[in-house]
Amino acid sequence: MASWRPDPTFYPSPRMAMQAPPEKHAYVAEFDPDRKRPDRLAVVDVDRQSSTYAQILNRVDMPGPGDELHHFGWNACSSALCPNAPHPHVERRYLVVPGLRSSNIHILDTQPNPRRPAVIRTITAKELADRAGYSRPHTVHCGPGGIYVSALGNVEGKGPGGVFVMDHETFDVLGRWEVDRGAQHFAYDVWWHLGHDTMVTSEWGTPDMFEDGLVPELLLGSKYGRRLHFWDLHKRKHLQVIDLGEEYQLVFELRPAHDPTKAYGFVNCVVSLKDLSSSIWVWYQDGNKWAVRRIIEIPAEPADPDQLPPVLKGFKACPPLVTDIDLSLDDHYLYVSCWGTGDLQQYDVSDPFHPKLTGKVRIGGIVARAPHPGGNARLNGGPQMVEISRDGSRVYFTNSLYGAVDPQFYPDGVKGWMVRVDAKPGGGIELDPRFFVQWPDGYRPHQVHLQGGDASSDSYCYP
Repeated sequence: MASWRPDPTFYPSPRMAMQAPPEKHAYVAEFDPDRKRPDRLAVVDVDRQSSTYAQILNRVDMPGPGDELHHFGWNACSSALCPNAPHPHVERRYLVVPGLRSSNIHILDTQPNPRRPAVIRTITAKELADRAGYSRPHTVHCGPGGIYVSALGNVEGKGPGGVFVMDHETFDVLGRWEVDRGAQHFAYDVWWHLGHDTMVTSEWGTPDMFEDGLVPELLLGSKYGRRLHFWDLHKRKHLQVIDLGEEYQLVFELRPAHDPTKAYGFVNCVVSLKDLSSSIWVWYQDGNKWAVRRIIEIPAEPADPDQLPPVLKGFKACPPLVTDIDLSLDDHYLYVSCWGTGDLQQYDVSDPFHPKLTGKVRIGGIVARAPHPGGNARLNGGPQMVEISRDGSRVYFTNSLYGAVDPQFYPDGVKGWMVRVDAKPGGGIELDPRFFVQWPDGYRPHQVHLQGGDASSDSYCYP
């Protein structure tokens, strides 16, 4: 695993990473919504010059059924070059692929053939429970000194959730990350500001609150997550909590600025109980404290109740349901997935407090069912997990949110697909008419990661 030279896919700064060669394939987590067949990791050809462009090249079965593959990540990345915890001789070689429902964690080796990865180890739910006291592993980040993984529940599937750390060479679970968790109870996403020694976490709920789908009574009662938590990254202690307010539910994806000198980042709120809108917030350093400000509000769209699922008929509106966001490596463009209406929106956030809408495409959607430009079929699902190439010119996304939640908003069942959007210099986006991957066999795709790294895989210690 070790080499005498740093992995060539590691870059000291996001500016240097933007000069990396373009990706030729993508890895995509896919799951069986019926939980009867093993979930898979797919390899998709994203090389426009290839004769198999926009085709699935390989699918790797997990050892057994019932995982619900969701998010995943690399064992090591550019953070290995950080001066405070240098590990320059590890490789970006292994994919760390958790089962959100099973709590198993599968390790896949992408060598010697990156298009034919293989499962080489499974960390069982029992091992995770015994060593860290957690279950339902979610977000995976390669960081200084190890692999950091958020977990949504404790061993019993209740709270608190939190973060645990794995060794990036042996993949052993080292233990719970938190020394002092303070007021934190719910967990969801985790990321950090390496230049400011700060970790940030967000909130969904505990597994008993979502594994059978969103519970309307809990949602309308403002019982799901609505807070951001800020931590001392090195002391592993809770510093501050910010409550967005009772009307804001499901505070999900964290996208800190890639430039380590910048102390701000973005987070999405899926739904407002006041009017079904979604919102984007910026967190930022305000003196010796952290603060947040709402910078984008995306309204619900009026709709005929006959076109809405039962959970929305009484509202007579289609909510945007912003369920993922992603930030380009130059911190210039924020991409916003509106899973409900079917929009992918591009914002210029070079001034993070005054974003400007610069592009939008629509595909799928609860009501719109907008087709892809390469075909005429009405599509369901909508833009969900979004990933950006390192140079910022290509954007990929899939259309499934979570197995138990998909049918609540798309009762006819989400039929999986993956698409590509090309970003224009100076702003603007358009769907690639040649890239439409229809997912086979009833499986549904979720997170995408790109060969060699992408906009959500790496952290940097140099500007």
